[in-house]
Amino acid sequence: MAEIGSFALLLALALSVYSFLAGIIALVFQNRNSQQASQPVGHAARRAAASSGSGTSLVALLRRGSERIGETARRAGVVTFAAVLLASAVLVICAFRDDFSIAYIFHHSNRDLSGPYKFAVLWSGQEGSLLFWSLLLAAYGFVLRLRYKTDPRLFAYASVVLAGVQIFFLLLVNFAANPFGILEGPLRPEGSGLNPLLQYPEMVIHPPMLYLGYVGFTVPFAFALGALIMKYPGEKWIQITRRWTMVTWAFLTCGVFLGAHWAYSVLGWGGYWGWDPVENASLMPWLTGTAFLHSVMMQEKRGMLKMWNMWLVFATFWLAILGTFLTRSGIISSVHAFAQSSIGDWFAWFLAITLIVFTFFFVKNKSHLKSEHKLESLVSRESSFLFNNLLFVLLCFTVLWGTWFPKISELVQGNKVTVGAPFYNRVAIPVALLLLILTAVGPLLAWRKTSLESLKRNFMWPAIGAIIVAVFLMITPQSWGSVFGLKPWQDISYFYSLIAIALSVLVTLTVASEFYRGGRVISKHTGQGMFASMVQLTHRNTRRYGGYIVHFGVVVVIIGFAGAAFNQDKEMEMKNGDKMTIGAYTLICRSSTEDDNPDHYSQWAMLDVYKGGKQIDTMTPERRFYHASQQTSTMPDIRSTLNEDLYVVFEGVNQDNGHPILRAHLNALVMWIWMGVWVMLIGTVLALVPNAPAPVRVPAPARLGQSTPAPVATGD
Repeated sequence: MAEIGSFALLLALALSVYSFLAGIIALVFQNRNSQQASQPVGHAARRAAASSGSGTSLVALLRRGSERIGETARRAGVVTFAAVLLASAVLVICAFRDDFSIAYIFHHSNRDLSGPYKFAVLWSGQEGSLLFWSLLLAAYGFVLRLRYKTDPRLFAYASVVLAGVQIFFLLLVNFAANPFGILEGPLRPEGSGLNPLLQYPEMVIHPPMLYLGYVGFTVPFAFALGALIMKYPGEKWIQITRRWTMVTWAFLTCGVFLGAHWAYSVLGWGGYWGWDPVENASLMPWLTGTAFLHSVMMQEKRGMLKMWNMWLVFATFWLAILGTFLTRSGIISSVHAFAQSSIGDWFAWFLAITLIVFTFFFVKNKSHLKSEHKLESLVSRESSFLFNNLLFVLLCFTVLWGTWFPKISELVQGNKVTVGAPFYNRVAIPVALLLLILTAVGPLLAWRKTSLESLKRNFMWPAIGAIIVAVFLMITPQSWGSVFGLKPWQDISYFYSLIAIALSVLVTLTVASEFYRGGRVISKHTGQGMFASMVQLTHRNTRRYGGYIVHFGVVVVIIGFAGAAFNQDKEMEMKNGDKMTIGAYTLICRSSTEDDNPDHYSQWAMLDVYKGGKQIDTMTPERRFYHASQQTSTMPDIRSTLNEDLYVVFEGVNQDNGHPILRAHLNALVMWIWMGVWVMLIGTVLALVPNAPAPVRVPAPARLGQSTPAPVATGD
């Protein structure tokens, strides 16, 4: 089986090289033919054509030849997907067959591993994850090449760029990190086993979601670079790539938050985001991708920020590759990273080459990217998008600087200095609050210029509502205790949380007012109910109102983040009958026990949970030792409610007396984070749905006692 997989990878590499080279040749000839066709034909050329006795000119022959070469390049790219899919299928089959003669299967699987995790072996290690990356890239390229008739020339350029990126990853899996390498030396018949941290249901879907986001941003980058090279007229390339970008952004959003939920549910430290380098690696392209989705509207509507958008889409692709470099080079330590290897050198060269290629074509053709209009007023939607972009880029740069600071300090000072959460929070929290303000104000601003009267009329009631909430939270801090069972911290974290919640209310009221105003107009003209009118409103402009729902989802997530100011934790050694009190909860240790099975040895405690003198739950935090991998993992028990999470971890056993050591966390509003992500994804899906103008009923003039409205079809 290993031979079949290796052959499939070599075949895929050969096909990608052909697709890349043949695609370039076809484009060169097509460009030359286009230039010749646009020039006047000389007398000599006409005489040569006439004397040839053929009705077909040399230019036409060359054009047909280049089209045929281009078609073979497209088909080679399509077949590349089949070859990489075959290699991936072979690796999965080998995992299920426990073929431990393959080194990768031996190191990342074992006989007692359950089926879903054996399937996840495909992306659980370095070699397999690079193969999975190649598979997803080939799948994106497969879809792109099937849709080439949308704009054959632009798609041909994008196909060549995708083929070039594909060559790099196929070179890796063929020569630097081959997943089908044969294991040398004696074998353990049971295998080494999967990393315990990855033996969690979400890890079957978290890496695919994250990789679909990482890899997917190659597509808008390919279109952008193709449009730059060919000096593509107009903004059609943006309209073509809008859905690609939104789908990719949704995948990356899902992957980032699934990673946060995995860290919260598995690592046992009580948090969901620790500013770890690998966490940062996924956040950076998400930030620039979000900025691109916003600023690209300015290019569509006003022909502005063309250069900026080119660099944003390139930066998103480049940062996705940089994140992969961080994960695999071992240059920066992380609990999530793969082992250090020489593969980092490959990524470093690829990053340098892509930067040089993009910069070359940008400098060569930047005159084509001049803006058609200028910013006319600071009080306009254009300015809100511009400030929004600057804040996203500032936050991205902060994360990039903090992530690389240990390496920079080592190179400059000779000693490695690591920055922690306080460094990031000093910038991230104020920037997030400013972004919330822009999220609230932006939809109320008009293009070009907004009058003060219009801003006052649209913004007054949402602002009053937010101020009332802020005053209430400020003068009644004890209300937090009644809601969460917690005593608020009277420090900067409490202040930031108060501001975040007040601004979240402001955004919510702004979004609601947009739906209400539009629904009221439709309701007035149709006579139907407000809810039905708002549904029709959304149906007629899914992109705009889907975006508002995404903004509301962000608000819900921010409220969840704000709850961190009220978190508590407590650690105790507990024998049977001992009590631990945290917030409004009392934990009583009923018993502790241990068990052994073929996959792992486990220890756990059984705790009765009381609130208000009444037992409400029983929790069983667990600690496991996996036999195959000889590694330990915690399995925290989490009791979630809308207000708070009770999070209990079995940290170990006192070796002197055998009593379990337990740590309890009381985390406020965490469920709001996961709910907010669902709202964001729902809004994104809605924004992807095509607009479908529905007939609007307009009341007919009253005649002879009749008042039945007559149906009239209206446009968007």
